[in-house]
Amino acid sequence: MTRPAARSIAQRTAVLVALCLLVAPAWSATPSKDLQIAGALLAAPEEMREGATVLGWVEGQLTSIRDGEGELVCLADDPATDGFNAACYHESLEPFMARGRELRAEGMSGRDRQQKRFEEVDNGTLPMPREGRMLYVLTGDSYDEAGGQVVNGSTRWVIYMPYATAASTGFSTTPQRGAPWLMGEGTPGAHVMITPPN
Repeated sequence: MTRPAARSIAQRTAVLVALCLLVAPAWSATPSKDLQIAGALLAAPEEMREGATVLGWVEGQLTSIRDGEGELVCLADDPATDGFNAACYHESLEPFMARGRELRAEGMSGRDRQQKRFEEVDNGTLPMPREGRMLYVLTGDSYDEAGGQVVNGSTRWVIYMPYATAASTGFSTTPQRGAPWLMGEGTPGAHVMITPPN
């Protein structure tokens, strides 16, 4: 009578251990807070790094890992995705950015998520600054811990200008590398894109 019960307990224990082993690599693969902060700050202009707030990853959740008194909020690279991607943006954009992350977590797709935020900005339930606000995006193959640099890194500059149009700004709406152009013309998420040449 005790043998089947013992076998059942052993089987349950084996399943729990296997589940822990599946989850453990994700947690252990997350870089330390110091490394996440160092990588995230590379997206910011050098003179703005010291005061930036940094959001990073703790047990799979994005959370504040450094409080700052400056104007920028920086997002550390997500260790669960391929390549390297860090971003810094003006603090007044945080409600708009946070809402996007919230909607993504709810399973909303890119276009639907964008439209939902635009509707909320339009009806006044989602704050969005009306003046230009900056977003810096640094992408690359990986973060070189020893050198403190991003391998094959490239910075893209984005200037949010809600409701901007070609007529109101003089920016072209034709996508082009190496030159500024206006994306999302006339929408709450209108922004000037400046992507380096290939």
